[in-house]
Amino acid sequence: MGHVIAPFGVQGWIKIHPYTETVRALTDYATWWLGKNGAYTAYQVQEAKAHGSEVLAKLPGFDDRDAAFTLRGMEVAVPRAELPKVKRDEYYWADLIGLKVVNTEGQTFGTVKTILATGANDVLVVEGDQERLIPFLRQVIHTVDLENGTIQVEWGADY
Repeated sequence: MGHVIAPFGVQGWIKIHPYTETVRALTDYATWWLGKNGAYTAYQVQEAKAHGSEVLAKLPGFDDRDAAFTLRGMEVAVPRAELPKVKRDEYYWADLIGLKVVNTEGQTFGTVKTILATGANDVLVVEGDQERLIPFLRQVIHTVDLENGTIQVEWGADY
């Protein structure tokens, strides 16, 4: 859902870069899980608010800048069960990261490393023998098979 950028102020607030569709979306959750490398701890959010393109938050037990600094770089997550259900042909970015990308001719391009929001459409960053940027558009993305971990695209190897 995001990651902690830095402390904010001197009273233990933190600044978070959200990965959510809107900045405010992260503020809708009362409990956040913060951690790294699969080790997370739950925190009840005391207060959270949008601040430009970032989110500012106050968590219990972090009462000064030094304490807040210990959270720098932590990932912010919420339980999957609390996320809104996606509609048909919609996906959470987290579900696409790591999927193998293959074109309609059977050429494997690599795996989805990250996704960029460009404003016009999202773009898959595919890491393999070379980095490829593939637009996440209906005419390019043929199938997304979460069960088998693949995305089939109409995309030439020489693009």
